[in-house]
Amino acid sequence: MNKRKILVTSALPYANGSIHLGHLVEYIQTDIWVRFQKMRGHAVYYVCADDTHGTPIMLRAEKEGITPEALITRVHAEHLRDFTGFYIQFDNYYSTHSPETRHFSEDIYNKLKAAGLIAVRGIEQLYDPVKNMFLPDRFVKGECPKCSAKDQYGDSCEVCGAAYAPTELKNPYSAVSGAKPINKSSEHYFFSLSDKRCADFLRQWTCEGDHLQPEAANKMREWLGEAGENKLSDWDISRDAPYFGFEIPGASGKYFYVWLDAPIGYMGSFKNLCERENINFDEYWQLQSDAELYHFIGKDILYFHALFWPAMLQNAGYRTPTKIFAHGFLTVNGEKMSKSRGTFITAESYLKQGLNPEWLRYYYAAKLNSTLEDIDLNLEDFVARVNSDLIGKFINIASRCAGFITKRFGGKLVAGEQYQALQAMVDEHFSSWRPDAIEQAFEDREFSAAIRQIMKFADEANEMIHTLAPWEIAKQPDCADDLHRASSLGIQLFYLLSCYLKPILPGTVQQIEAFLYCEPLTWPQLGADQSVSSLLLPAGHAINAYQHLMTRIEAKQIDALIAANRQSLTAPEPGSPARHAEKQQHTGVAAIPIAETISIDDFSKIDLRVARIVNAEHVEGAEKLLKLTLDIGNEQRTVFAGIKSAYDPEKLIGRLTVMVANLAPRKMKFGLSEGMVLAAGGGNPSELFILSPDSGAHPGMRIK
Repeated sequence: MNKRKILVTSALPYANGSIHLGHLVEYIQTDIWVRFQKMRGHAVYYVCADDTHGTPIMLRAEKEGITPEALITRVHAEHLRDFTGFYIQFDNYYSTHSPETRHFSEDIYNKLKAAGLIAVRGIEQLYDPVKNMFLPDRFVKGECPKCSAKDQYGDSCEVCGAAYAPTELKNPYSAVSGAKPINKSSEHYFFSLSDKRCADFLRQWTCEGDHLQPEAANKMREWLGEAGENKLSDWDISRDAPYFGFEIPGASGKYFYVWLDAPIGYMGSFKNLCERENINFDEYWQLQSDAELYHFIGKDILYFHALFWPAMLQNAGYRTPTKIFAHGFLTVNGEKMSKSRGTFITAESYLKQGLNPEWLRYYYAAKLNSTLEDIDLNLEDFVARVNSDLIGKFINIASRCAGFITKRFGGKLVAGEQYQALQAMVDEHFSSWRPDAIEQAFEDREFSAAIRQIMKFADEANEMIHTLAPWEIAKQPDCADDLHRASSLGIQLFYLLSCYLKPILPGTVQQIEAFLYCEPLTWPQLGADQSVSSLLLPAGHAINAYQHLMTRIEAKQIDALIAANRQSLTAPEPGSPARHAEKQQHTGVAAIPIAETISIDDFSKIDLRVARIVNAEHVEGAEKLLKLTLDIGNEQRTVFAGIKSAYDPEKLIGRLTVMVANLAPRKMKFGLSEGMVLAAGGGNPSELFILSPDSGAHPGMRIK
């Protein structure tokens, strides 16, 4: 086997919040893949870092009365604690606020500038006159310029889905100070992504070399447009002081935007590891490198990683990624994680409740594949699957057989003719246990397929042990050889299953290695002419006494986890600013004032109708929209609704809702929207609730 040189990264978590179960989908997926490759003997380095720059970091540190450096140091320790608790094993977990990342940020910027790919031009932004700072889009709120919905962010409306510039908001206010912002001009620095060199390179890169998953490549082609067509916009890579980050060389008061130095943090973290471990950095990052570079990311940051990042690297003289692996989001019980339901679960809380982190690693693996599909953590299924597969099928094999080996046979497996008979039994009944299919599934990140095959093997092992029934043999006189062989067979099969499961269950398998008294398990390798029996532990191998390896999940543990993560939605006590702030953050209700008074004549102009959702589907290219087909009695209408963050489209089909039927149709980039569905909610996009009429109402009824 040729030894591969592999560098792997996961997206950098932002140093402004806790790690939650949604984040862990990516890091567990990456860790499983890295552990598998290391078991196969390849040279693999897995690096990551905290993404530490930006306005939110600066403002949070100011609010806490500490320096940004103190904040990111504390959060770094918290993140690493949580990752370590879930057996996520980085070769280096670093920070973007580092001399290495600064070096590569400046180096890439200077090379892009020398290539004529940095432009400077004035832009107009909203400015907070109280805080004396330009406001990022998400720090401006106001009324949507399209539908007049109140309390919308400065980049897009969560009610109608419209995208716009923050300067287009009506009645804007600063989310930092509450002050009315003013328009102010400033010079900004842009990476010329629209340059023909970038567009031509990206068109070739995204279509050739299998760098992206098929659905990701299709999305890139949509964003790039056809040859001769240029749909790319230049990328604003600067921010004005005050800002926590790296100052742009030769541009006083201008700082690199966080999205420039964040992916460069991959290079900074690896450089830091190289200096410690005497690794040749250039072998992995030079233009003609023969090493493999893989990025695991969420599909929401595909644009940055598949367009900006490779274009920057290519034009700065560095190699581009071998492949970018994007994954979907996590839902809990079919819905977006919710604080009110107790399903916005932090990694720390999960561990503090005493839940085994490998339960979650296994469950995620059983759901994950190589596509961009979202995965669902169904808590009831989580309990059932872990208890059935890990306890009932896997651990059960060792617990049923190990006692006979230690109590009756001095802790030694069969040897001599008995061992030969056991080998013959394995080759006869378990010839399909070749690791090839599982190995390919792990390589392709088709973890769910690997789990299905492993559990099929576990079923076959349990069926054989049940047929042999060593517990029954033990009751019979003069059957020691049969008992020894049957119980040894169980241990040998358990050993093989442990090899396959080690990337997923590293902590448990470490205990198993101690129990089996064997070297650390490597990936089983079989030549074409080798039999499965050649993979077994040697004849007469001695094992240690069996110790309990894993407990079952109890439903009450899940109930306690949900209760521990549920946020109170009770009304705040009068005069209690702390509770008022909490209510405002979680529900958004207190932040939305009652609109100005209207007359009954004004209201009567709005034609509200009962509508049945006959179809609901995702809108390709839209982050917030679902496309709804509504039956209003005598016709069907198409409506684009900004409720994607709160609803699975399949679960909307058949529901009754309320729509504004006489709203003027609006042409959107995705099609014509012929009305609006009504939903309740506040500032949190996951806390949206579409309105439904009482039972007995039918499509077309007018609401008065």
